Amino acid sequence: MDGFLVATAVSFAVIFVAELGDKSQLMALTFATRFKTLPVLIGITVATAVVHLVSVGIGYGLGATLPTDWISLVAGLAFLAFGAWTLRGDKLTDDEKNKAERSTGSAILAVGGAFFLAELGDKTMLATITLATSYGWFGTWLGSTVGMVAADALAILVGRLLGRHLPEKVIKYGAAALFAIFGVWLVVEALTELT
Repeated sequence: MDGFLVATAVSFAVIFVAELGDKSQLMALTFATRFKTLPVLIGITVATAVVHLVSVGIGYGLGATLPTDWISLVAGLAFLAFGAWTLRGDKLTDDEKNKAERSTGSAILAVGGAFFLAELGDKTMLATITLATSYGWFGTWLGSTVGMVAADALAILVGRLLGRHLPEKVIKYGAAALFAIFGVWLVVEALTELT
């Protein structure tokens, strides 16, 4: 049970922070201006649950077949790369923004489809794969899914309350710093095990 709680908490924290300032939050804000909040959140939740289930399957499979000390080293380096990626920033492309603004079908299907496609290969998917190599699949899946939905819900709430975007620089640097801390921690842990 302790392993499950640790996996859930770590995954929630990492994915929540990774999602801050991500294009998914911008999509959530865009959809929330067109549709009611509940269908938007349901679409985000379903898409996230499916993408992260695939992610933990990949990560858990890798974790079962590869030596854990090397996985920790690669995971640490990946987290450092995610920190750099976060500093680079994420923007909605014109095509993604147009799709979000033009959706005419069911809100849940429109949001779910857009989020599913946007998250494939995104840093949150890669971070979930990385986390699943070291933690149990279910806790990682649950924590990462709830973390992403919570971050997108926060974007919708703050966007509706304040009518403007979150301060991007503060979010960007904070998220990058947390990725760097997790990355250094995993690299040091791996190097300790390898020596």
